[in-house]
Amino acid sequence: MQSIFKPSVAATAVLLALAGCHTTPPASTELSAARAAYERARNDPYASRTGGLEIERAQQALRSAEQAAGPQRDAALARHYAYLAMQRAEIALAMGMQAQSEEQVQQASLMRERAQLEARTREAEQATRNARNAQGDALDSRTDAEMARRQAALQAERAGALERDLQALQAQNTQRGMVVTLSDVLFDTGKATLQPGAQRSVAQLATVLKQYPERRVLIEGFTDNVGPENLNLELSRRRAEAFQRALQSAGVPQVRMETQARGEADPVANNATPAGRQQNRRVEVVFSDEQGQFAAPSQQTQSQTQTQTPSR
Repeated sequence: MQSIFKPSVAATAVLLALAGCHTTPPASTELSAARAAYERARNDPYASRTGGLEIERAQQALRSAEQAAGPQRDAALARHYAYLAMQRAEIALAMGMQAQSEEQVQQASLMRERAQLEARTREAEQATRNARNAQGDALDSRTDAEMARRQAALQAERAGALERDLQALQAQNTQRGMVVTLSDVLFDTGKATLQPGAQRSVAQLATVLKQYPERRVLIEGFTDNVGPENLNLELSRRRAEAFQRALQSAGVPQVRMETQARGEADPVANNATPAGRQQNRRVEVVFSDEQGQFAAPSQQTQSQTQTQTPSR
């Protein structure tokens, strides 16, 4: 019975032969990893640029690993060289990463410096523009000041010329402006009709007003204190309007004239005497300033004055 289960020598040989046919070479995982690491290092532009020597050493170690894994079948030696090749490749890759990081830092620094330079350039350009604007403003200010000075001088010159032109009418320069006073010899007593001799004064005033179109006139009528106050106020109004119509007929636009009835207000002489009353019966022509504005009358004068708007 024992001889039935004991294998023969021939069977044992066959089994060993079959087992030999299914035996594979030593595992090459380390060698594959080393090849992959080497390829990554060789194809990496930063690693190939900075770790060239390590890549060469990795290539040499990889060749030695491949030789050991060849016909020699020295698995331990193959793993050793594969490990060296992978380490060399990893060192080259690390050197490449460091070089890439340094380059990025340098680029960031250059970009920061460029941005700072551009900012300083913009600031300098803005400062230049501000300086030019300031110079322009200063020039404009000097020009405006010179123009204002010339305008003031021209106005003063024209004001002096106006005063000289009104000398024949015995005008006075007052706080209210230039004032021409005309006595009641222009009118019949108690009347508002201009006498023929008044036309000379009208013509002189019209000539002056045509030379100074920027000026306007306020024609004020006054009376003495003889008679009822309300009648005197009405008489002074009619006399002022009569003189206005005369100037208008002489070519002075109505829009440049205003009238006021002053009645017995503001006597210039004593009404107790005939001579004084004659002086108080008068028409005053007040000239405006260069802007066509009249000086504001006092509060007392306002309360005693009836303002008349120009007739339409």
